[in-house]
Amino acid sequence: MKKYFFTIILLFILVESQAQHQLVKLWETDSILKVPESVFFDGKNKVLYATNIDGKDPWGKDGKGSVGKVGLDGKIIAVDWVTGLNAPKGMGLFKNRLYVADLTELVVIDIVKGEIIERIAVKDAVGLNDVSVDQNGVVYVSDSRGRKVYEIENNNQVVLLDSSKLKSPNGVLKHKGMLYVLDSGTMYRMEKDKSLTKIAEGMEGGTDGIENVAANEFIVSTWGGVVYYVNADGTKQVLLDGRQQKINSADIGYDAVKRIVYVPTFWRNSVAAYELK
Repeated sequence: MKKYFFTIILLFILVESQAQHQLVKLWETDSILKVPESVFFDGKNKVLYATNIDGKDPWGKDGKGSVGKVGLDGKIIAVDWVTGLNAPKGMGLFKNRLYVADLTELVVIDIVKGEIIERIAVKDAVGLNDVSVDQNGVVYVSDSRGRKVYEIENNNQVVLLDSSKLKSPNGVLKHKGMLYVLDSGTMYRMEKDKSLTKIAEGMEGGTDGIENVAANEFIVSTWGGVVYYVNADGTKQVLLDGRQQKINSADIGYDAVKRIVYVPTFWRNSVAAYELK
């Protein structure tokens, strides 16, 4: 009887760990953003930041890019909150400093003043893409075109991963001391010796954003329009697929308390919010 009871408990745990998740749409902003590539949730200030590429060339050095602000109710506060960027993409926040990947530079914005206070030229960078900042203010940034991942601390720049291991890195996430990297449909964890451990693969559409949602479980977005739930064992579930409607899902943001996923739709010029069930 005891053996039977424990078997039932184990089966229950297994079923729960593989439970199906879903995204329930809450709202979508007006389509007045300018090719939003990334959205970042700032829980302290209860606001979203969205990077506007603003142009047909996602890598255009034209000075037209900007960062916008969106309320947590989906109302746009300012389309062009901070201007003068070049096809800006991923963001990370430490204290009052917002770090933005801007082609070959990290642009640092003082969120209190709402202005650029520093531009950090990243050595040999070609096309910076995603940003993650750890609890100590160390910045991690991917270079999709240069096939590298950098670690930047107090302007000291170190190449953690390069083209010998990467094809086209995009999403990066520093979580509980570990660095996770998305590269051409595959999610990796970087080990202490800088080797890469494959977590999940076969994610179509150009892996873009990555957020931790529970224990060793993640949400991964792809530029092509697919959003995945990646389980601890590496299996994955499709949460959203906008490919048929040609709705992109670029670099996502996430509210871990309310379990809300914020999706920038790129060419659709909006940000959509979904509750993760």
